[in-house]
Amino acid sequence: MGHSKVAVLTTTPETVLENYHRLLKLADYEAYLPKDKDTALKINISWHHWYPACSTAPWQLEGVISSMLADGYRRELLHACHNRTVVVSAKRGEVANKHKPVVEKYGLRNIHLYEPGEEWITYQPKGEMLALPEIYPDGIRIPKRLIGENIIQLPTIKTHVFTTTTGAMKNAFGGLLHEKRHWTHSVIHETLVDLLTIQKEIHTGLFAVMDGTFAGDGPGPRCMVPHVKNTILASADQVAIDAVAAHMMGFDPMDIRYIRLAHERGLGCGQVKEIEVVGQEDALSVNWGFHGQDTLASRGQKLIYWGPFKPLEKLLLQTWLVPWSYLASILYHDVYWYLFVGRSRVREALKTPWGQLFQEY
Repeated sequence: MGHSKVAVLTTTPETVLENYHRLLKLADYEAYLPKDKDTALKINISWHHWYPACSTAPWQLEGVISSMLADGYRRELLHACHNRTVVVSAKRGEVANKHKPVVEKYGLRNIHLYEPGEEWITYQPKGEMLALPEIYPDGIRIPKRLIGENIIQLPTIKTHVFTTTTGAMKNAFGGLLHEKRHWTHSVIHETLVDLLTIQKEIHTGLFAVMDGTFAGDGPGPRCMVPHVKNTILASADQVAIDAVAAHMMGFDPMDIRYIRLAHERGLGCGQVKEIEVVGQEDALSVNWGFHGQDTLASRGQKLIYWGPFKPLEKLLLQTWLVPWSYLASILYHDVYWYLFVGRSRVREALKTPWGQLFQEY
């Protein structure tokens, strides 16, 4: 299955941009991303508020853009890339998370895949699918633009209520699938593996850059406890980078179903002992002791996806009743949790050196 290399570096707010450049070089990114193709920078917006470790960091985005321009990638072939989710606004999120000023500073195109003029087509995968054809019997619809482009996934290091950890593989979930993607939550692990299979078929180059300057533990991707971890990772192997991040957080990557399934199918390497780690050589001896957990909202969803309410899943999540689940999510996350828990954590995070850097953007 070839050789899997993951670059890991420790960084500081003062040196983060040059550290990102060194990181990309260590991971041999130019070998995987042909310079004559368009490159989509797939920004992760897990929430339309700024919350540490939740979404792509502005210095992560700037580090990648400035490195690519310095290494001879053409500005007009790079673009920021966003998709829509049902409960999170990418338009609000790119402002709150300060992605927009970075994209504008470097004069890149800023593309929202769901806007008028962006064509979605039905794609017939060549590789074996585990879940998507059953969920979308009318065909798997993907953005036409992404076919024949390079893509760089820009996740953060964090836990997730449905997938234990989330990273490069999960980031494609927000790019390739349309807004009915929540239909796949009951088979989320299989879905992520299907998406990686599709990515390998459609992209001219596939790469991931992961930010752990803040890393999130607890019930991710939103209601997390953020920790300053000063760590950044990069790899062309989407499975390996997720495995190394999971290992650093304190999980056994092969116990995480999406990583194990992808490894077994030869889509990447999930066994950390088979991965070459460069940069921070001792990265695999790190254990942050993260454990993840549920929120009230995710416990309710799990009863529907995998519990006693499974027979009601289609009714509750795919019919006229759907707005209740969005409303419940918005009330829980944006009103109750953010006001009573999240806001004070944000204030604390803004006092850290990374929080101060964030405010400078």
